[in-house]
Amino acid sequence: MKTAWTAVIAGFVGLFAGILLAQSTVEMPAPFGWVQGIGEQSLSDEVTELVEDYYWRSTDTDQLERSSVEGIVDQLRRRYRDRFTHYFDPKQLETFNEAIEGTFSGVGMTVGDLVEGGLVVGRVFGDSPAERGGIETGDLIVSVDGESIAGDGVDSVVMRIKGPEGTPVVLGVKASGEGSKRSVRLVREEIQVPVSEGRILERDGQKIGYVSLAGFSEGAGTALEGSLRKVTRRGAEGIVLDLRGNGGGLLPEAISTSSLFAPKGRPVVETRSRVEGNRIYRTEGGELDLPPVVVLMDRGTASAAEILAAVVRKYGNAPLVGTRSFGKGLFQQLIELEGGGALDLSIGEFLTAEGESLAGKGLRPDVAVSEGSGASDAQLGRAIRILRDRTE
Repeated sequence: MKTAWTAVIAGFVGLFAGILLAQSTVEMPAPFGWVQGIGEQSLSDEVTELVEDYYWRSTDTDQLERSSVEGIVDQLRRRYRDRFTHYFDPKQLETFNEAIEGTFSGVGMTVGDLVEGGLVVGRVFGDSPAERGGIETGDLIVSVDGESIAGDGVDSVVMRIKGPEGTPVVLGVKASGEGSKRSVRLVREEIQVPVSEGRILERDGQKIGYVSLAGFSEGAGTALEGSLRKVTRRGAEGIVLDLRGNGGGLLPEAISTSSLFAPKGRPVVETRSRVEGNRIYRTEGGELDLPPVVVLMDRGTASAAEILAAVVRKYGNAPLVGTRSFGKGLFQQLIELEGGGALDLSIGEFLTAEGESLAGKGLRPDVAVSEGSGASDAQLGRAIRILRDRTE
């Protein structure tokens, strides 16, 4: 029997193409061909064997099988407008697992959505190859190793940027999506993702706590709690929770982080699935005594980050500032395949604490601010002004 991991996936946003949101093993039914009868082949297996035996050139069996799986996935994505079902080959699955653990080999940045012209850079980690190369949030990646990314999906681009530690990669970058392309040569390193950071910002005699959360890998709830306690202990009169570029993560961590902002037993997320049934996940206790909070979000805020943003708005009366979030409304089951790799299959939908499906629309900000990068971070500036008005 194959083993399947029940998951909610962020889509190919942030550190990697989707981040696992739950871990419960289930047994999958026997392959369809076996149900029909021993020895009876599926259509795809029959065609693969015929190509191997009779095609005028020799073929790679593994490649044919992968192409068959990729064709099925492509059909699901096109027919049902499902952006989140994917096939991971063994190497992609390995990288996926690295992202769950909070480490990976790459250049030290998250990415957002594909837009006309390139892939948007999300967060750039401090002292990373990307930062040392002058790449900033809001820049566009337009090529990798001299080849345009036009026509590629986010997952494909991310896999081309990542690679073994110590190897070089050349990125074609446009600053904030404008001007001419420049080539940036970076050497990949092992990146330890800083899950959460907290510091105090002084504004006209007031102390504002700035807390960022990069993802929901293992330990995110503990890390966020530490950052919140740190800025509160240092006298923060208000807190900016920055979820920009946060592509999601483990479901237990989404529950853990949400529990910091709401009383025990409050709904966090509801899942609906034909195969797994319906379930409501609730806060588990541990609510902190916090000053007023404002949440920053953008198009790179997805999945578990959208769930948390909705929780903080609903129970913490925190306005959402920035741009519309990604709009992740489906969850997946990651099924490891006997032949290697895994199928990341959409099996249901989820609703936020506000009872809303985000599929294709995302969370809309209470205060819309389009700019959010560089020295003049308009989104952060607006969030601070809102907090100052609330605390005066």
